[in-house]
Amino acid sequence: MGSAVERTDEHVREYLIYRGFTNTLRHLDSEIKADKEKGFRVDKIIDQLQQFVQSFDLFGLKDYWLYLDKRLFSRLEDIYRTTVNKLRTSLYRYYVKGNLEKTQEFFQKQALELQGQADWRDWFILPFIPSPEQNPAFSPYFSRQWADTFLVSLHNFLSVLFQCIFDAEVQKMMSLGEENEQLCQLLFALQTESRDPKDGDEVVHHKLPLYIQNMDRLGDTELDLVTSQRAVTITTTPSRNFFSTFLTQGRRTPGKTQQMNCGSSPSQAVVGRKEPTTNPNAEKKGETELGETSGEPPSSYLTSRNWEGGVSMEQAFIKLSQEEYGEHHSSIMHCRVDGSGRRVASLDVDGVIKVWSFNPIMQTKATIMSKSPLLSLEWATKPDRLLLLGSGVGTVRLYDTEAKKNLYEMNIDETHPRILSLACSPSGSSFVCSAAALSRSGSCDSVPQICIPASGQLLLWDTKTVKQQLQFSLEPEPVAINCTAFNHNGNLLVTGAADGIIRLFDMQQYESAMSWKAHDGEVYSVEFSYDENTVFSIGEDGKFIQWNIHRCGVKQSEQSLAQDATGPFILSGYSGYKQVQVPRGRLFAFDSEGQHVLMCSSSGGLIQRLTSGEPALEGVLSLGGHKAPVVTVDWCSAVDCGTCLTASMDGKVKLSTLLAQNS
Repeated sequence: MGSAVERTDEHVREYLIYRGFTNTLRHLDSEIKADKEKGFRVDKIIDQLQQFVQSFDLFGLKDYWLYLDKRLFSRLEDIYRTTVNKLRTSLYRYYVKGNLEKTQEFFQKQALELQGQADWRDWFILPFIPSPEQNPAFSPYFSRQWADTFLVSLHNFLSVLFQCIFDAEVQKMMSLGEENEQLCQLLFALQTESRDPKDGDEVVHHKLPLYIQNMDRLGDTELDLVTSQRAVTITTTPSRNFFSTFLTQGRRTPGKTQQMNCGSSPSQAVVGRKEPTTNPNAEKKGETELGETSGEPPSSYLTSRNWEGGVSMEQAFIKLSQEEYGEHHSSIMHCRVDGSGRRVASLDVDGVIKVWSFNPIMQTKATIMSKSPLLSLEWATKPDRLLLLGSGVGTVRLYDTEAKKNLYEMNIDETHPRILSLACSPSGSSFVCSAAALSRSGSCDSVPQICIPASGQLLLWDTKTVKQQLQFSLEPEPVAINCTAFNHNGNLLVTGAADGIIRLFDMQQYESAMSWKAHDGEVYSVEFSYDENTVFSIGEDGKFIQWNIHRCGVKQSEQSLAQDATGPFILSGYSGYKQVQVPRGRLFAFDSEGQHVLMCSSSGGLIQRLTSGEPALEGVLSLGGHKAPVVTVDWCSAVDCGTCLTASMDGKVKLSTLLAQNS
């Protein structure tokens, strides 16, 4: 929530500068500086409280807590009043353990308020004890462990509070957005009917204004995109030079161009990289319990400083908690969190799908049983309560997780029955579907090395009309597509195939923009980078590679990974039992800033930092917690929520809540 407010403030500031409203800008900056809610940034609120404590400003501390109580805590139900009082008591104890003179002053000023409270009955003797840090009754409160636990608990509580307060507003905005979308579609349908009919059943695509389509995720605003300049660019740009329209004009560097060496018609496109930014503190869930006599620090205070036996150069995250979802009874294939960060869908090899929530408590919302085998799943973009389920018999189902029923089933292709991958476009109601034929050499699930890549199709479907819109051309030959991913606005689609080739598609022209041989063997997982200038992939050859999409087939970096990070995944048991599983779900996921990546391992998720040198990855934190190999991961970045999902072959899903450290 905090980072969203900051981004909004920056957009408003840029607008005022553009309009020349300097006085308004001056007042805005002044009010932001005096904002007691700190733009809903929990870390800033904690910093303000610590400043009052360190400067022994008791009046400021009490006044600020009173403001928070009236503005925020009063909105909570009565059952949470005990927790608020407990945090206030701990805050005062955090204050009084610093200076003897200030401690005496504190009890003199607070005597009337505290003398009737049982929690403070034994504390009035504190100013008269020579060495309270050595007294058994008070020594725990003078330890670093207690202080760290208290600050993390307070941070945790405020984070969840903000999320709960604005959840209703988010729901309202989502419903208004859906209603607005329906009205826009109705308006467009009426406008279409009023036009003169054309010969044939020509498909008409309703496109948003160009300045909205071309907005880049790096924070550019409409101010950079002058309509007249856009019109000239569009009319003079060759059709193959699609990057100049997909990526934001304001981020390009004049005078420096890169040649794309893919295909017969090269094009020039340069996009500036995003400057490193501070990592926003992640939203937390749950509450860390405060001890009255002693406090235990989070277990990851040690693991965040050491990783796989080596010392990390960066302490980017603290693992606050790790919970287990254990409703599955067989190996997980897919595990994905929805766009709002509120629901998780997990699919096991038995075809059982669990839809569950984890905030404020872990709870199963729906269980889906399937007679036919299921191979893929994906959350719909709008509305995000809908779930797409791809089967092994050539069908895709659309399931409503709130109504707990199938809305309809689409028959994709009987000759290509295996629905290997699904991806919903962020900009509309369409989705891409990868359908593959049965393997030419039988099942590929156990020993993928001997498999001949099966033929496949890549199709675009519309969930509203329930019709296929088109079939993409797959060169050099139709092949099974294992993984698909859209960029932030749906203008680009990247795919990884069984023939080791990565293909990049222009979703405005619905054609292949470029392709290159990426891996020896199959491509298992592929994603756009945060700035969308590069693509990351993991392949059967055990390599994690970053590709420059402006220079076809050119590697930015390459890192060899262990087999437990890339598959095939092996689970050994008693009497020589061995289970082998090829990758199906996402093998890596990025944090909200795209600077850290979560990967699989034999004992849990591994968080690594992307570097610009060699090696390409630097270990940061081992999440651990699993007794079987992790086969798929996801990282929830909605509302700055630091939640990592790791799913393993024993059917367990671990949900790790992280605290992002300031860099």
